[in-house]
Amino acid sequence: MDILAILLILCASFFQGTFGLGMKHIAPLKWENWWIVHATIAMVLFPVMWSIIAVPDTFGIIMEADSSVIFMAMLFGFLWGIGGILFGVSVEYTGVSITYGIVMGLAASVGSLIPLAQMETLPENANIVLGGVGLLLVGVAITAVAGVKRDQDTSTDIEEEFEEDGDVLVAPSKTEATAKKSIKTGVAIAVACGVLSALLNVGFSNASPIVELAVTKYNTNPTDASLVAWVVVLFGAYIMNAGYALFKMAQNNSWTDFKVEGSNKAYMWSALAGIFWFAALGVYGQGAALMGELGAVVGWPMMLGISLIVSNVWGYRSGEWKGASGPFKILLGGLVVLIAATCLLGYSNI
Repeated sequence: MDILAILLILCASFFQGTFGLGMKHIAPLKWENWWIVHATIAMVLFPVMWSIIAVPDTFGIIMEADSSVIFMAMLFGFLWGIGGILFGVSVEYTGVSITYGIVMGLAASVGSLIPLAQMETLPENANIVLGGVGLLLVGVAITAVAGVKRDQDTSTDIEEEFEEDGDVLVAPSKTEATAKKSIKTGVAIAVACGVLSALLNVGFSNASPIVELAVTKYNTNPTDASLVAWVVVLFGAYIMNAGYALFKMAQNNSWTDFKVEGSNKAYMWSALAGIFWFAALGVYGQGAALMGELGAVVGWPMMLGISLIVSNVWGYRSGEWKGASGPFKILLGGLVVLIAATCLLGYSNI
């Protein structure tokens, strides 16, 4: 495997595991006002600007591509957007740790296995790929267990810390929380979210004819051609995300809440989170292109697995695991498994 491909996947993982830090700084804006700015930068402005700089014929390529390819790529992006909304719904039922574990596991595995199943002939090392994906699921499950135990051990401390930090979006206190909803319903929603979240990579994989057109007819570098594919996929994603944000604005009558006092910092984090979010996808797409035929199959779970490690490193540095030494040891075991799974997936592409 090209060492550059591995380095690109590592960089993409860093961006993917880091962008979520911005979502801790939504206040004093309302979610919908913060989110539409974030989505516009992450799914439209940054992808289009980067693609046009790297591939000046971006829109010409898209206009020439088969309409059915464009439609399916946008559809998968749109469905991924639904998954993002379901994540928030699932958290209300089961909590962040359980939801995150289910979603990450399914997004990584389904997002890898569907492109693998769509290949005309399976590669000889398909068993190694499946083994790596299976091991990745084990690692995600262990980290999810660690998160659940941490929440149980430190729930009181976390709530007190959140109440003291007015710059962090917080959950309501125990006295304000509604009765615990059905865990089965929450798990079912999380499963649906995980499957839909995987479709972002499926859309990217199915947009490969756009990449091929850019390479063969427009003499575009394959790594840069992947950016054109993302422009198409993310336009579908943006329709869903912006549409939902506008719906919430109408529901909450928050059209004029963009000029809240002290919101400059929130906007800065919204923009940074958007840049980091697409930087992850853009760099991942370039790494996947260098990996060849198995790029979308192997690169996607590698990126999500390593990004889970990165996000937990940030969590540790911010004190999320303070006072939870037992769960933290479980987390370390899960991270070791994730590293092993990543190495196995990397080996499968040699």
